[in-house]
Amino acid sequence: MKKCHIAPLACLAALLGTGLGAAPNTADHTVHVVMPGESIQDAVDAARPGDTVLLARGIHHASVDITTPGLTLKGMGRGTVLRPAAGTSTTTAPSTAPDTPSGAAGCAAAGNGICVGGPKDHNVDGVIIASLTVTGFPKTGVYANQADRLTVRNVVAAENGVWGIATEHSRRGLFRDNTARGNGDAGLFLANTVTQEQGAADTEGTVVARNRLEGNRIGVTVRRLRNLTVKGNHLTGNCAAVFVVGDENKPKAGFVTVRGNRIERNNKSCPKTARLDALQGSGIVVTGADDNLITHNVIRDNVGTSPLSGGIVVFKSFVGTTSERNRISGNLLEGNSPADLVNTDPGLGNTFQGNHCASSLPTGLC
Repeated sequence: MKKCHIAPLACLAALLGTGLGAAPNTADHTVHVVMPGESIQDAVDAARPGDTVLLARGIHHASVDITTPGLTLKGMGRGTVLRPAAGTSTTTAPSTAPDTPSGAAGCAAAGNGICVGGPKDHNVDGVIIASLTVTGFPKTGVYANQADRLTVRNVVAAENGVWGIATEHSRRGLFRDNTARGNGDAGLFLANTVTQEQGAADTEGTVVARNRLEGNRIGVTVRRLRNLTVKGNHLTGNCAAVFVVGDENKPKAGFVTVRGNRIERNNKSCPKTARLDALQGSGIVVTGADDNLITHNVIRDNVGTSPLSGGIVVFKSFVGTTSERNRISGNLLEGNSPADLVNTDPGLGNTFQGNHCASSLPTGLC
């Protein structure tokens, strides 16, 4: 592990001989450079708030727990790859029983790739994960618990057993310009909590933007959360693209904005599980959640025969909770089946206005 007490760009230039020139000395922060075969965990443990752990190109066989606030863990692009350590089981975990431990302690050892988190009621603030690939872990590629202002950007999370990128008990996150592909459950999974029944948590403005989500069971799941935006993403080849999920607990899930996404051909077939019916051909599904805004999305050619199939589907939750006061407006929908717009929820105040579409169940929503 090499250390540089200078700005990251200059440190990289010095290490790789790129001739980019010197940068101002920043003795307060250190860049810890980790080559393939060296210990990422040792570098993370040695880092202080504000430091950067920089992973060189190549394959790193490791998992890592991050409990230091303000730490940046970044690679040099997609060519920096994290895989499970040699001898680690890569058996895919069941997508309905992730068994992810609370807090970071033991999280990496439990089969996850990069873990961010602290003890209960102690948020780990301002961590950045960037510019690398995390793949082949039996559970989750990037997992965060009790994380405040987490940023995950330019990360490829591919072929992990449960989730590509996942958070719980976290707020004010930014998930931008990532690719989540071929994961066992959701490419991006954002929840209040996984293991307990609790009311929806306020994320205080978490943003999911400009990600590509393909070939997962579900592209993005927003579960029992409030105050969150999903915008400008491209979702294709999943069994379902976007799930906004709530239940009967208080406060209810809702106040989620889903805006300006491209949602096309999410026609992969996924079998029934203990939590959900079989999935295929679902664009945006809102179930058991109130006061959401679904607007200016392009939703094409999502086709299936599941109860949740269709372009935009408002559906009473499986525990019988209705969805109310959801606004579906200004969307372009084409070629979705059984219909572009589907409303099977008896909840009050759901409105469909200004959508460009050809078919609906019941009729009259277009």
